[in-house]
Amino acid sequence: MLSRSRESTAVLFTVVLLASGVSGATLGGAASATTSTENLDGASPAANVQNGQQSAEESCAATPPEDGADPDSDVKGWENGIWYDESIDVNQEDGVQQDEREAIVARTMARVEAIRCVEFNQSVPVSVVSREEFRQQQEGRNASPGLRAFDNVKFEALLLVNESADSIAVQNRNTGSGVLGYYSPRQDEIVVIAESPEDLRIDELTLAHELIHAWQDQEFNLSGAELDSDFRDEVNAISGVVEGDASYVETLYERQCGAGWECLDRPERGGGGQLANIGVYLLKFQPYSDGPSFVRMVRNVGGWDAVNALYENPPASTEQVIHPLRYRSDPPTNVTLTDTASESWERVRAPDRAGYARLGEAGVMMMFVYPYYDSRGQTQIVPAAEWFDYNQSGEVSDFDPLSYESNYSTGWDGDRLHVYENDAGEFGYVWRLAWDSPQQAQQFVAGYQRVLRYWGGEQVGPNVWRIPQGGFEDAFYIDVSGRNVTIVNAPTMGQLSAVRSDVGPISAANATTDGGASGDETDGNETTERETTENETTTAAA
Repeated sequence: MLSRSRESTAVLFTVVLLASGVSGATLGGAASATTSTENLDGASPAANVQNGQQSAEESCAATPPEDGADPDSDVKGWENGIWYDESIDVNQEDGVQQDEREAIVARTMARVEAIRCVEFNQSVPVSVVSREEFRQQQEGRNASPGLRAFDNVKFEALLLVNESADSIAVQNRNTGSGVLGYYSPRQDEIVVIAESPEDLRIDELTLAHELIHAWQDQEFNLSGAELDSDFRDEVNAISGVVEGDASYVETLYERQCGAGWECLDRPERGGGGQLANIGVYLLKFQPYSDGPSFVRMVRNVGGWDAVNALYENPPASTEQVIHPLRYRSDPPTNVTLTDTASESWERVRAPDRAGYARLGEAGVMMMFVYPYYDSRGQTQIVPAAEWFDYNQSGEVSDFDPLSYESNYSTGWDGDRLHVYENDAGEFGYVWRLAWDSPQQAQQFVAGYQRVLRYWGGEQVGPNVWRIPQGGFEDAFYIDVSGRNVTIVNAPTMGQLSAVRSDVGPISAANATTDGGASGDETDGNETTERETTENETTTAAA
């Protein structure tokens, strides 16, 4: 997971998908506790070599000599005295000692070189931290009041985190529970998170994943401007490359274990603990699910050189990762939105940020999926059969377990969210979404109204909805104009026109329960401009 701020450099995590909710199925993911047996293209390993998914033995790695002697110079597939196909003397039953750790790291580096056709510029240190210590570090992270208020409303707009919760705290608790390890560019080191550091057992695949991040940083500078953004949508899109590359290599690595390589047994996991909010977690998991498929497609078309080129020209939106054929051919619309709030409402701008949010297709999708995981019961606004990706055996895929596309979210073309606060400390927002067609705009509204009903909403007038209780209690105005949808939110119906003047006066007295069709009004700011948005950076991405 790519997490950024202007005060700290990127931290890249290996995460594990903790729950599925479908017939007791266990999902894999970036760091599954089980070994995947599915083929990447539904073919045998031999066929995968012919399809461009070569094994390490047919890769660019140097050929080890029969006696295992060290090469005269550093070559791909050899690191710190160990070849990628060597056996190493490691016994993890009594924990991993320092010399054993060094051997594991060296061989894993050599194997990553063999698979990814790369060369490490320097060794990568590996340290260990306990799960409890890491959880405390994450939960102790702070944010400015402006960023916290902005972030709270952003996740409230997605109907993921209600007004009684703190979205930053939710994200920090999720990270503390769901991360297996991370690479820190600032420290140039990998940190393994262990339930018991005194009894450390290294997961070779997690280590391989983080070593790819170390190589990425050495080669492309993960803290550079090309891989930097403020927007949640663009952060996920960039992570589709960064995490997709690492997860894809991890999968290729895993396929060699047992087939041609002797690999360490995977340690048992405790899972890290209960997530604070699975909807927020799954939004940030999107690059781990869609990214590997995106990277695989690019590699199959243009080889590893084409994958390397992604770091200089990464996807501009999650739409381009969810639908890989749209990469570079369908840039997001630059949605325009003019402030028309009354003087009693002031725009909330998070410090050193763009001042608005772009939530993207992945964010929109999670709004429709989250009710499936809500504690009140499994409500399938998006059918589970469409949300989960299945392999040829009928099991949830380890390679790409989740499908972040639906009839309600496909067709996203851009969005922009403005947050407002009044003199009483209450919040509202205006969220405009552009769609590829008027029909897809209407499909989104149909799904959005289903989500409002799920959270207790009722239509009380033309284009006006109200959720009277349950955490998301607010008033909502929904306007459809061509391919654009504008959602206005305020604490009460009477305040909707104060947040956005062209809504017109609405109160409980003139609202009816007869409802009305959306789409009769427009604010004159229909989006017409198409361009990619600028890059920015964030810890809690906008």
